Amino acid sequence: MSDEEEYSGSEEEEVEEEVQETPAPKQESRPSIAGEGDPEFIKRQDQKRSDLDEQLKEYINEWRKQRAKEEDELKRLKEKQAKRKVSRAEEEKRLAQKKKEEEERRVREIEEKKQRDIEEKRQRLEEAEKKRQAMVQAMKESNKTGPNFTIQKKSDNFGLSNAQLERNKTKEQLEEEKKISLSIRIKPLNIENLGIEKLRVKAQELWDCIVKLETEKYDLEERQKRQDYDLKELKERQKQQLRHKALKKGLDPEALTGKHPPKIQVASKYERRVDTRSYDDKKKLFEGGYDNAMAEYMDKLWNDRMNDFMNRTKTRLPKWFGERPGKKKGDLESPEGEEDVKAEPEDEEPVFEPEPEEEEEVEEVEEEEEEEEEEEEEEEEEEEEEEE
Repeated sequence: MSDEEEYSGSEEEEVEEEVQETPAPKQESRPSIAGEGDPEFIKRQDQKRSDLDEQLKEYINEWRKQRAKEEDELKRLKEKQAKRKVSRAEEEKRLAQKKKEEEERRVREIEEKKQRDIEEKRQRLEEAEKKRQAMVQAMKESNKTGPNFTIQKKSDNFGLSNAQLERNKTKEQLEEEKKISLSIRIKPLNIENLGIEKLRVKAQELWDCIVKLETEKYDLEERQKRQDYDLKELKERQKQQLRHKALKKGLDPEALTGKHPPKIQVASKYERRVDTRSYDDKKKLFEGGYDNAMAEYMDKLWNDRMNDFMNRTKTRLPKWFGERPGKKKGDLESPEGEEDVKAEPEDEEPVFEPEPEEEEEVEEVEEEEEEEEEEEEEEEEEEEEEEE
């Protein structure tokens, strides 16, 4: 019997005891009612009490039935929960086993791939060592001087050179390749059970091998120096060619030697037309400038006005026969070469020249117009320079 059933049984007993032990109201506390000692009245009271007891029993029985249903439902749910826990534990166990198998398979594949890579590297290094030995042998045999560089065929290295691939390798990969290479090049010494003469012969062989390796090392270092010098010279030549090309196109000399290509220079932001002027032409735009042009214009204007001013009162004297009127004793003769001024006929109307003030006003208006035009041209040139 569960704790809940015991608790429900104890509740029912307590309810029954409370009903039975309920004391009857005292006669003293309530007022006297007429006909209280009547047997009919007592019978009615007993009938009411019995009805209440039966109703209470019905409530208790109904409550017990409902409680039993709830207990059955709770028991069923607990059994279902227990089954679900068992199934979940089995599922977790099965998933853990599957995950373990997958992990073992992945580790095994990684190990196999690692072994294959090691074997491929070993084979590749062996082939490289054989080629190197053959190349050294061929260089020793032939005394001809050829180019100090070699052209290698393209390989599937995703567009990366061998030097870039070497730089991208991790420290562990380099250590592993070093071990493989040393295991190929360095052969084990078998000096056990050898006499003194054999040991001397072995030491001489090792010494010859060291001399050979040092000679090869020196040759390779000199070859690398020569290649570095050739690369430097080629790069300098390429820069010179690019400078000349930029000057021909009207660009800055260092425009094509940088990391990125030069920007397209437009003549005007309004026309979207490419600027085809050369570098010298664009440089000449900034020579002289507005100040020099204005100074030349002002000098010319000053000279013109000065000439007009000097010629405003110049008159030609008439040629007189005899003595010049107004001549005094001791005065010099009139200079020769003066042209005669013919008297204007009376019939002809005199021609009046414009007054100098009006001429100056006309000239000032023209100068202002020219200055405005020059200012507009300068503004357009400045806008083009800003766009460039």
